[in-house]
Amino acid sequence: MQILIVEDDTTIATGLEYSLQGEGFSTVLCQNIASGSRAIETTDFDLCLLDITLPDGTGYELCRQIREKGNCPVIFLTALEEEVNVVMGLDMGADDYITKPFRLRELISRIYSVLRRYQKPQEDLKRYKIGQIRVNKQEAKVYKNDQEVALTALEYRLLLTFIQNEGQVLSRAQLLEGIWDVAGDFVNDNTLTVYIKRLRDKLEEEPQKPQIIKTIRGLGYKLGD
Repeated sequence: MQILIVEDDTTIATGLEYSLQGEGFSTVLCQNIASGSRAIETTDFDLCLLDITLPDGTGYELCRQIREKGNCPVIFLTALEEEVNVVMGLDMGADDYITKPFRLRELISRIYSVLRRYQKPQEDLKRYKIGQIRVNKQEAKVYKNDQEVALTALEYRLLLTFIQNEGQVLSRAQLLEGIWDVAGDFVNDNTLTVYIKRLRDKLEEEPQKPQIIKTIRGLGYKLGD
């Protein structure tokens, strides 16, 4: 996924780029309205982060341009004293805003939340199949070599998260977002490792050499090729 960052504060912009790229996003950084406008015209972004106050105008102008072009999610970055003015941006169709200074983890969490709202409805996975694994979503059942596999609620949700993003590298943070608080359970990073291992033990022919849920070193995991 590609994110546009329009922010004239070099320190904030650099931190955003570093953190988002660490989550597996591609980023395009612009520091004013003119360069942001050109980027919007030439590239289809999955989400835009817009500072409100820029050297040659306001983020409102870019938000208006984005809405004229299509339905890309927009999050405003705003100084605390400007917070009241963000209502104008929300009225234009912006999806969220966050006030500076902000914690990067909070912003990333909001990004995932907004992106989930924009996800296209998945087709019913009545007969999803990968290798020897078959999933019947209507019945919430999983089969391996036509034998039913007993999965917990969290294991099943984790598998669905992989299926809905087949072929895409998912960071640990993205996977945690996908299974967060299922059945009232708190899921942390260490717990995720345990659930991935359990899922592999149940689905893979050779769990130590996984062919279904693959580890992408330094980035995360992905389902399939």
